[in-house]
Amino acid sequence: MTELQTLQAYWWLLIAVIGALLVFLLFVQGGQSMLFCGATPEGRKLMVNSLGRKWELTFTTLVLFGGAFFASFPLFYSTSFGGAYWLWMLILLSFVLQAVSYEYRSKPGNIYGSGTFDAFLLFNGIAGCVLLGVAVGTLFFGAEFTVTKTNLLNPGAPVISSWAPTHGLEAIANWRCILLGVMLFFLARTQGALYFINNINDHKDFGISLRNRVLISGTVFAILFVGFMVVLMRVPGLRFVGGRFVEEQNIYLHNAFDMWPLSAMIVVGALMVLFGIYRSAFSSRYRYGIWWTGIGSVLVVIALLLLAGYADTAYMRSTIDPASSLTIANSSSSLFTLKTMAYVSIGVPFVLAYIVYVWYKMNRRPLTAAEVNADSHSY
Repeated sequence: MTELQTLQAYWWLLIAVIGALLVFLLFVQGGQSMLFCGATPEGRKLMVNSLGRKWELTFTTLVLFGGAFFASFPLFYSTSFGGAYWLWMLILLSFVLQAVSYEYRSKPGNIYGSGTFDAFLLFNGIAGCVLLGVAVGTLFFGAEFTVTKTNLLNPGAPVISSWAPTHGLEAIANWRCILLGVMLFFLARTQGALYFINNINDHKDFGISLRNRVLISGTVFAILFVGFMVVLMRVPGLRFVGGRFVEEQNIYLHNAFDMWPLSAMIVVGALMVLFGIYRSAFSSRYRYGIWWTGIGSVLVVIALLLLAGYADTAYMRSTIDPASSLTIANSSSSLFTLKTMAYVSIGVPFVLAYIVYVWYKMNRRPLTAAEVNADSHSY
């Protein structure tokens, strides 16, 4: 491999890691989706304040995910974020409503009432997860776009990426993308319940059984995950061979066999998720399922994204113009940019260590209703 190819593979790995961490942190959205599931006003306040300590991590990681793509694979950034803007605007809207809700839910003079902002949190909890899954689904199942790099020389219309007239909304009608979005929602919902079990001490104040919700949502997720993997392994794709794109049936299945360590990561990660779900569902005192499902889901997402980008695979296939499809080779930044950003990325482990430390300090003891009521800065 040349130095450029090595850096391209390195940055795709970093993006896979950031994307995997984002999936784990969606437990915040999963928890928000349960605010109206029989919880009392006091229980709902406890749930909101439990999630309020972590929501900024999800928002920041989403921004970091987009920023990493912009720096390392700008052609994807301009194609997806710039082309499918209605889809991404809906995602952004849901997260803006989330930020506003946490900021103003309990502020003095709130004329709308906390219920309005709780409804916004519910919207973000459902739409945020599903629509993110749909957007990521375009990586695996393709999208309707074209790329014409020579348009850069046209001063009247220097736009190199063009999307379908619906600008991303057509992806919502793609049942495969919806499958991924709904699967992601039930994973987030499962992890949200597991987070509450781990973080909140006053379980009796809820009008729902968290462990029953772990069992139900976790089982639905497991079924959807098996269905998604079957669909993914059978989907056709494009591989860049001999200077052109060649269609290949069952391309992800072939990648899974050729890159078997990634397949092993998927199996191990899936088993960890299942262990976290069913140990928590059937053990009344077990509180650490969130870490099993969290680490397991991170492993699975990293492996899936690497299967999509490595081995000259088109990680974003154009369904109307195969020659416009994107690989990590034809969509990356220059060698200078990738090398410079690689030095910057050395600081990432220190940032992660800081996040772990802050998380530990905030979660040293389970949250209680008395603590929330005594806090003048509660959400």
